[in-house]
Amino acid sequence: MKKFVSLLCVLTLILLICSCGSDAQQTGLTTVRINEVAHSVFYAPQYVAMKEGFFEEEGISIELTNGGGADKVMTAVLTNQADIGLAGPEACIYVYNQGKEDYPKVFAQLTKRDGSFLVGRTNDKFSWNDLRGKIIIGGRAGGVPEMTLEYVMRLNGVEPHVDAVVDTSVQFNMMAGAFTGGNGDYVTLFEPTATEVEQAGQGYILTSIGQESGEIPYTAYFASQTYMKENSDLVQRFTNAIAKGQKWVQEHSPQEIAASIAHQFPDTDVNVLATVAQRYKEIDAWNTTPVMEQEALERLETVMEQAGELKRSDWVVFEELVDNSYANAVK
Repeated sequence: MKKFVSLLCVLTLILLICSCGSDAQQTGLTTVRINEVAHSVFYAPQYVAMKEGFFEEEGISIELTNGGGADKVMTAVLTNQADIGLAGPEACIYVYNQGKEDYPKVFAQLTKRDGSFLVGRTNDKFSWNDLRGKIIIGGRAGGVPEMTLEYVMRLNGVEPHVDAVVDTSVQFNMMAGAFTGGNGDYVTLFEPTATEVEQAGQGYILTSIGQESGEIPYTAYFASQTYMKENSDLVQRFTNAIAKGQKWVQEHSPQEIAASIAHQFPDTDVNVLATVAQRYKEIDAWNTTPVMEQEALERLETVMEQAGELKRSDWVVFEELVDNSYANAVK
């Protein structure tokens, strides 16, 4: 009897284990692990693709994690903790110039300009000259947000680290807290954080960094060449889903976008999300297709060069860093 009970327990345990498989296994979907640089409304087309079933239509289940910085996203990709990274292409340029054989390549672009906003302590009419003699919390040195800030400052006649201090000591996900805690005179923040800070009366959105900078391949998807070679069809289907998300946000209102992505931001009021979506639409933040343009990448390299993070001799041949074949083959 005891043996029978023991056997019954074992069989029950086996059945429980089998029944606890992943949703992807149960539905026949292939899981793709994405590590994103931050969790922001800036990446709305991706969240729309998840919510509206575009990935499922392509036979894909998404496992999404937040890297909290492009360097950490790249580390996740290089160590096989993630299949695909979503971050600035500068991360790929850095690895490429290190001479790594299986360096990650960009295969789809999501956003086409800086998605951060300059936030100050007063709502007076803003002039870039107001930054002179002040401290701006700008993010990690060598990251696209910080480098683009410096690029825009120079465009407006304010030399970083000479006319104004750009504080690069604060981690990306701590910038809002540092500013609201009393550090710095200005800070660059992504959405919905910028709007939430403003609504809390702790700062004022003054200008869009992205509108000032022009088009830059700000965030893109990349994967190791080995992964892309071994999963070419999967990468194509992934790109198809992203393209559907990009098309959807172009064709729908800020309110509809907010409703679609609300599940990703449960602590943010849907009206705030709609305001943010409207703001990103107004600055033309999102790519209409996943294709990356060479001119845009070269502008990014100019930004990096001016920031002292890339020598002209280390500029990357476009085709060696970017594989547009998937974006061009979108169905």
